[in-house]
Amino acid sequence: MTTNDTAPHEVEDHDRGLLYDLPRLVDRRRALALFGGTALAALAGCSAASTSTGSAATTTAAAAAGGDVDVIPGETAGPYPADGSNGANVLTESGVVRSDIRSSFGSSTTTAEGVPLTVTLNLVEADGDTPVEGAAVYIWHCNRTGQYSMYDRGVADENYLRGVQPTAADGSVTFTSIFPACYSGRWPHIHFEVYKSVDEATAAGQILATSQLALPEETCSAVYATTGYEQSVSNLARVSLDRDMVFGDDGGVSQLRR
Repeated sequence: MTTNDTAPHEVEDHDRGLLYDLPRLVDRRRALALFGGTALAALAGCSAASTSTGSAATTTAAAAAGGDVDVIPGETAGPYPADGSNGANVLTESGVVRSDIRSSFGSSTTTAEGVPLTVTLNLVEADGDTPVEGAAVYIWHCNRTGQYSMYDRGVADENYLRGVQPTAADGSVTFTSIFPACYSGRWPHIHFEVYKSVDEATAAGQILATSQLALPEETCSAVYATTGYEQSVSNLARVSLDRDMVFGDDGGVSQLRR
């Protein structure tokens, strides 16, 4: 495993993206094609609820199928994918196929602490109407202090907040996780990769699409007001979607809108 000794880590040059991003999908309710005009589109939704204060901090962001489909190039996987491309590889480990990614598996059963989060992605053909069954989605993100399992100091021996799921008949995959931190220099986000099948994913095979999902600002602010996310408050105040090195590379055109 590769250890990053800076926590929270600084953003690296190769944690940069291309032209479009998923906030545009979520906010404008348009399906964004992930790779090519005849490939797939992803419809994304997320919801978070605060339990540490007893109050709700809930949002739902979903895209409707059908209508216009925007074709986008893929986003970067970033420096900590653990897909075998940058040292660590969680995909070939037994136990990675799971819906609840809050705990490590294998030699550790440590559970990542934080506000519960549910992430749902729906894969459809680029026409926006035809669900894709039997594909696989791998998601990963940092913990509530901005660290990535399998890489960062203190969590290099953990593999939590990473998991693979096959798409159901309706093209959907759902993961149970915790809300990620906002670390220095990046808008709060979740990484994901799409594979042809679970077999292809767990063999660390060909990646069909790589992208990132930006999280809504209102939800971030509500979650970061809870215990354990204190550093995220100041980090979020210093970043915006139009200045983010991934989501802002189109001059802010794709920033999350109200």
